[in-house]
Amino acid sequence: MSDVPATTEAAALLVAVPRERQLEERRVALVPGALKPLLAAGLAVAVEAGAGTRAGYADADYVEAGARVAPSLTDLFRGAAVIVQVSLPTDEEIRRLPKGSTLVGLLRASANLPTLEKLAKRAVDVHSLELLPRITRAQDMDVLSSMATASGYHAVLMAAVRLPRFMPLLMTAAGTVRPARVLVIGAGVAGLQAIATARRLGAVVEAFDVRPAVKEQVESLGARFVDIDVEGAETGTGYAQALSGEAEEREREVLARHVAQSDCVITTALIAGRSAPTLVTAEMVAAMRPGSVIVDLAAEGGGNCALTKPGKEIEVGGVVICGQTDLASRMAGDTSQLYAHNAGRFLLHLVREGRVRDDLDDEILGATCVVHQGSLRGAAAPPPAPAA
Repeated sequence: MSDVPATTEAAALLVAVPRERQLEERRVALVPGALKPLLAAGLAVAVEAGAGTRAGYADADYVEAGARVAPSLTDLFRGAAVIVQVSLPTDEEIRRLPKGSTLVGLLRASANLPTLEKLAKRAVDVHSLELLPRITRAQDMDVLSSMATASGYHAVLMAAVRLPRFMPLLMTAAGTVRPARVLVIGAGVAGLQAIATARRLGAVVEAFDVRPAVKEQVESLGARFVDIDVEGAETGTGYAQALSGEAEEREREVLARHVAQSDCVITTALIAGRSAPTLVTAEMVAAMRPGSVIVDLAAEGGGNCALTKPGKEIEVGGVVICGQTDLASRMAGDTSQLYAHNAGRFLLHLVREGRVRDDLDDEILGATCVVHQGSLRGAAAPPPAPAA
């Protein structure tokens, strides 16, 4: 973003990958297998010692792939033009970031304004990858979809080990055990993966979404689509849109009935930069059978369940409510690989001819840039002052 030229690493623009320091973050932004196209494009890569250890990637793997392993942050950031990581930098990292450099990560910009303000004061430009536009050119950079795939898969496994029953139908000499009933709310990437995983485990699966257009996808995975018989609500970017008025009342009525009949409910309705809509009320939870499980994949946005405690697992009236927000991180080996592919494609779009592009008219760069030349912008910019 800042047109920082290469200064080290044999005149190649240097991309630095620090070790993730946020609590419970196990992923690494670049894996050894993702370095080849970056090096082929003339970039140099430095990785902090131990950055990939928790995801299963040793320092020696990075050296073999062509990266330099730096023993400290000071050494890592020396001459770095671009820093790529998964989550937010710590205050220590911000103090050490080179002025005029560019930070790329999954930074949840609209929810972390104090950190962005510190980065702006440090004169670091910032691209937050959850803001990537849903366009064809950005499909191979779509970090949210990659991480949602992992979260949807892991959510079903979490539910399966917490349910006091089997997922599949079992016919034994001791009798027949009926299959668990799973309701998936939201048929986006995470929801569809949850449906597919629950079906593989033998559960009877229903899925709800306010977009009738996803019905065919749901049914192709072997689940039954819950139709509330209202006009579909979808934004121009393909995301689900909240209902209102009579349609919202109808939605709650139908959901209440299906939630009460379910052994497991997985909620996935989350849009970057917005609070998650409340779809499962306290009354709905009270109507569920003891031993039932809710896995709320929208917990980081406050949760789709009214009783969700983000980052925690609780029990209310015998119903377990999982609000963990680190599901993708728990599968760090594969999710790091997916993230690295997405981030690598973004880096190749950001850096051209050995320089960081400063083109905010570009549809991808303009949408993701939240700090530029010391000022907050886009999703991070303060609202305009009211008219006099």
